[in-house]
Amino acid sequence: MVADSLVYHPTVAHYIRFVSSTAGRDKALRTLQYLARFLSFYLLRKGYKMDVIAPFEAIKKQFASTRKVMRIGKNIEHFKAASQAMDNKSLDPVLRYCAVGRQLGYFTYLTFDSLSFLDSSGIYKFTAGKKLAAEAYRAWFVGLIFSLVGGAYTLYTLRERERGIVKTIAEGKVEGEKLVKERQATVTQMISDVCDVTIPASALGYVALDDGIVGMAGTVSSLIGLQAIWKKTA
Repeated sequence: MVADSLVYHPTVAHYIRFVSSTAGRDKALRTLQYLARFLSFYLLRKGYKMDVIAPFEAIKKQFASTRKVMRIGKNIEHFKAASQAMDNKSLDPVLRYCAVGRQLGYFTYLTFDSLSFLDSSGIYKFTAGKKLAAEAYRAWFVGLIFSLVGGAYTLYTLRERERGIVKTIAEGKVEGEKLVKERQATVTQMISDVCDVTIPASALGYVALDDGIVGMAGTVSSLIGLQAIWKKTA
């Protein structure tokens, strides 16, 4: 039957694995959140009425709140990752400290982000509620900078390794192909980080970017993350 063919299709099984993961749902919601942020700004600039813009504003706000709830407790994951990176003495010292800085930045960001949500949702009001949100953005910004520095250093080391490869030998060709894949993964991650860094940088006033640019940048980084998780759940 047609119904059976659809139900038991491998793509359906893949989709179920994807939406069953918290990371998969988060990236899907994040993509829609930042796309709505872009569309809301675009439609406003084009002069559309508020009843047309309102649904996108609602998606932006509600999905942002939903994702904050989903992230509660995730800070411990990054604290553990920071500890593991610090203990990994076999890792290049520069990459090790960049990894530690990145993970501690994300840990601090998610910690303040959860506290900020408690304040904004009215569950528990803090006297410095707005400051919590600012500190969360600042920690995220620092974590992303560490990630970008680590990415730039990785590209440098990959280039140095590539110079020492004899590409005429079979083993050299295999190593060369491996380096190409590592470079592609690093560049993709750096593109995602550059897009993401516009969000805290704009919120903190470090750069003057409108919601259209931030929304599009967030959409691009979300799609990169969405694709990565889709592949992992294959």
